[in-house]
Amino acid sequence: MKKTNIHKFLYLVSALLVVGFAVHTIVDACRYDSMLTSFPFYTFIIVHAIEYLIPSIIVYIVALIVKKKFADKK
Repeated sequence: MKKTNIHKFLYLVSALLVVGFAVHTIVDACRYDSMLTSFPFYTFIIVHAIEYLIPSIIVYIVALIVKKKFADKK
């Protein structure tokens, strides 16, 4: 892989994490039953945000930094 394409790969990883968050949240919404679960649904959303969105933001920031670093070298 060329070093100039690393930022594109990181953008893809970030986008896949966001898609994973959406899919996992939708699946949990379909399976959620308030009678069987002792805590509200928004706790699932908070946990999924910690698992998916925070790493996605970190990877996106790294991609911006890498893109800027390689743009400065050219």
